Amino acid sequence: MADIASASKSAKKPESPNELEKPIYLISYPKIILLYPTFFLALIAGIIGKMYGEESSATVFVGWTFMWVFALNIVVLAFDFPRTTSLTLFFLVMAAGFGVTLLSIYNPALMPAVYAILQKMEPRANPTFYFMFAGIFGIIYIFVFVLIRFDYWELRSNELLHHHGFLSSLERYPASNLRITKEVDDVFEYMLLGSGRLVIQPTNVQRAFVLDNVPFISSKEARITRTLGALQVQVRTEAAATE
Repeated sequence: MADIASASKSAKKPESPNELEKPIYLISYPKIILLYPTFFLALIAGIIGKMYGEESSATVFVGWTFMWVFALNIVVLAFDFPRTTSLTLFFLVMAAGFGVTLLSIYNPALMPAVYAILQKMEPRANPTFYFMFAGIFGIIYIFVFVLIRFDYWELRSNELLHHHGFLSSLERYPASNLRITKEVDDVFEYMLLGSGRLVIQPTNVQRAFVLDNVPFISSKEARITRTLGALQVQVRTEAAATE
């Protein structure tokens, strides 16, 4: 009971005016940002290759790890995991496959048939390959972070702004009666960046605006709810005063 009471008190705690006046930026990112684990692993693999050499056992381990993580990242882009159970099952399958691979490499007598197959397909790459791989991703990420500055949404306490185009075109919508829906269709994407989909429906506008892959969507939604809630209270108070 004490926890419930304390939670209700914290939920009713009003936001400071300065906090509510801060704009909320809503940005839709392309799905390639979800490949950041592969990008960082490529950098790590290149460094390990420089430290231990291309013929060391560490290079083989890094090669297998890189292939499994890259495959896992590609699966994230190719399929949706709407439920936690499907994601858990997928992780179990991937972990079992990776575990069998490592056991067969470091203990050949345990599964000689599997070891015979893996011995013919040792994934090796020199540090230059990994650094070039990471460099390509790095260049793409730079372009992504530059281009998103020409297409983003800004929610203020009294209006919704859509900035788009290289000439900074601007569309304004009233924040009153604004409807915003949060959708998390892929648990995997939510785990990687807390990302999801926001559906924005401004007042007196026929179509809805869909923003895919919005990072940290739960915290964004919480701030939006507090801002719009404060706006509704303010509008209702002013309406009652005029009466």
